[in-house]
Amino acid sequence: MNVRFGEQVSECDVVEDEMKTRRKIVDQQIYFVVSEVDDSLQETLKHLVYSPFEDGFARAFPANTPHLDQIYENFERYMPDLVSQAAGLQPVPWENCLMTVLERLEGQDLKWWLVGSGALAVRGLPVKPHDVDLVVQDQGSARLSALLLDYQVEPVSNSPGWIWDWFGRCFLQVRLEWVGDVNAQAEQNAPADFGPTALERSETVYWGGYEIKVPPLDLQLAVSERRGLTERANLIRSLIMG
Repeated sequence: MNVRFGEQVSECDVVEDEMKTRRKIVDQQIYFVVSEVDDSLQETLKHLVYSPFEDGFARAFPANTPHLDQIYENFERYMPDLVSQAAGLQPVPWENCLMTVLERLEGQDLKWWLVGSGALAVRGLPVKPHDVDLVVQDQGSARLSALLLDYQVEPVSNSPGWIWDWFGRCFLQVRLEWVGDVNAQAEQNAPADFGPTALERSETVYWGGYEIKVPPLDLQLAVSERRGLTERANLIRSLIMG
C-alpha cells in the first residue's frame, strides 16, 4: 500500500487495500477464497463460516450453481466491506439495507419475516444490529435469491438434515442473511425466536411505511436471557411491561 506522508489511513482502508479474493474449482466444488487477510480479521472470517484454505479462508459451493459469475463479481466487490463491518470497523446502516429489501419484496408472494436484533430495532428499541436476518418459509429461498441476485455474495447453500434447509448471504450496504424452511429441530431444547413457534405467533409491526412480520417479544426475551444478553433482555422486558 502506498501512503503519502501525513496522510491518515483508517483500519478499514487497510483492510480493503490488502484483502484479496479469488475463486478456485476443485473437482465439483468452487471455492470462494479470501486471502492476504490481516491476523485481526481471521476470527471474523471464521465467524462468517470461512475455513482455512491454502493461503487464506474459503467457503465451497457446487461448481454448477447458476449465476456463479455474477455472484462472484459481487463477492469480489463487496467482501472487503462485509468483513470490515463484521469486525466492527465500519458503521452498519441497517435501515438502508432493510428498506431496499422491503422495496424489492413489495408485491411478491413470499412468506418471510425479520428476526434477530433487527426485529427489535424496528420496534424502536435502542439496539444496534450488526446485520439483517430473515427467515423464509414455503421454499421461498430460491425466489428471494433471484430477487436479490445483484447483491448476492455467495451461492445459496443447501443444508439437508440441519435445523433449516437453506442459507443465503447478500450485501446491501450491510450484510443480509437468510435461512429457509426452518424445521422443528430448531426447538429441540426450547422455543427459538426464528422457529416454527415464532412463525406461528409472529406479530406485525409498521416501519418505514411497510408491514413487517417479527417474532413475539417473549420469545426474543427468552433467547436473549439464554444467550446472556442482559442489556438487551432488560430493554425487551421494559417494552413488554410498557
